[in-house]
Amino acid sequence: MLARHHHPIVAIATAPGRGAVGIVRISGQRIAPVVQALCGRELLARQATYLPFRDAQGQVIDKGLAIFFPAPHSFTGEDVLELQAHGGPVVLQLLLAQCLQAAAALHPANGEPVLAELRVAEPGEFTERAFLNNKIDLAQAEAIADLIDASTATAARSAARSMSGEFSQAVLTLLEQLVHLRMLVEATLDFPEEDIDFLQQADAQGQLARLQATLASVMQRATQGAILREGIKVVIAGQPNVGKSSLLNALAGAELAIVTPIAGTTRDKVSQLIQIEGVPLHVVDTAGLREALDEVEKIGIQRAWNEIESADAVLFLHDLARQSQQHNPDDALQYKAEDAALAAALALKLPKNTPVIDVWNKTDLASAASVRQVNKGVLISAKVGTGLQALRAQLLEAVGWQASPEGVFMARERHVTALRKVQTGLLSAQQQLASPAPALDLLAEDLRQAQLQLGSITGAFSADDLLGEIFSKFCIGK
Repeated sequence: MLARHHHPIVAIATAPGRGAVGIVRISGQRIAPVVQALCGRELLARQATYLPFRDAQGQVIDKGLAIFFPAPHSFTGEDVLELQAHGGPVVLQLLLAQCLQAAAALHPANGEPVLAELRVAEPGEFTERAFLNNKIDLAQAEAIADLIDASTATAARSAARSMSGEFSQAVLTLLEQLVHLRMLVEATLDFPEEDIDFLQQADAQGQLARLQATLASVMQRATQGAILREGIKVVIAGQPNVGKSSLLNALAGAELAIVTPIAGTTRDKVSQLIQIEGVPLHVVDTAGLREALDEVEKIGIQRAWNEIESADAVLFLHDLARQSQQHNPDDALQYKAEDAALAAALALKLPKNTPVIDVWNKTDLASAASVRQVNKGVLISAKVGTGLQALRAQLLEAVGWQASPEGVFMARERHVTALRKVQTGLLSAQQQLASPAPALDLLAEDLRQAQLQLGSITGAFSADDLLGEIFSKFCIGK
């Protein structure tokens, strides 16, 4: 542990702003003297005690509950003191200042640590100490932050599942199977003179196949969890006046974007977070794509292309009524040509794996014949609301949402990346085992690298810079 981890820490553990209750939390090794100084008495372990909180002059700051959790039976694995007071910002800041002042006034005695080193915690430091003291693993620590940040009920339940250790247990099961297979390979390498073929006798190929099947199941659930955590960025694109803003309003269930018959009404992006079956979607309405008529619209169109290029999925909106109009066939032909040119531009700018869903809008104004001619995409009327449910279902399918929410645990992109590397290593190992003369040293290295990747998920093998990156994104006091 770094030197800073030996210092006691203190922070306001509740969110900024006013609330009914606020918590100030202290964690450190042998903090009983500061508990005595703050509370004026010893506290029974894990029992709430109602008492006054006083400042250095003996004036009452507030009255509330104090709870002492002796090590190792606490969240951080260290001694922890929680002061629960009324949740006013001034009250909590006074309590925080008194904690620092009371610790600074203490003198070391009987080998106790110098409590004058009590300092304000850095972001995520309480959870980091829980990880370093083996109270939780790294995946569980990340799940705590994900639970706080969850934007849907489904995401919250999945984060709670990971926080309880379900994801970690799945990774541990993979690790156990992988270590056993490594043991067989290493034994074969260490005793080449033996007549017994350890790998064949132990059914190494069968073990590897079962390991790959388990990995595929974990990857599927983790990938769905990553979708829940990150959300999906969906950009609505198309020519001016095809109904992009109307579609955003229909999906959000609110009048977020201005809708007029005037082409080019939307000059800048309008975004809204919505959810479909518990999956968070960041839906972005953009300016109509065409040759810009003025400098302001030109900037808006460039921003639209920037949003499109970073999208997880694109809804390419078409005006079915304008395309099928009988009274002005020249305008319909021109519109179709411009739509085709826009489709080609989208294909050039978008990554190959970004799904593009053709959405045919204004079915309420189009002829029945033109509706029947559509053989690709989704037919909707953003104004009337028809076809929206089919659009939602196709959108989820396009971005890879498959699992039942109850079977998903929260995961991050780094977890999915690590699992993919494990999958690559196991595939290479499978090819070695299938060879008539397998290179056992290469096989052993494939399995070793796979084990390192699995260990990085739970923190069994983690660089300090990775830990710093993860915990720095937590809120202070957590």
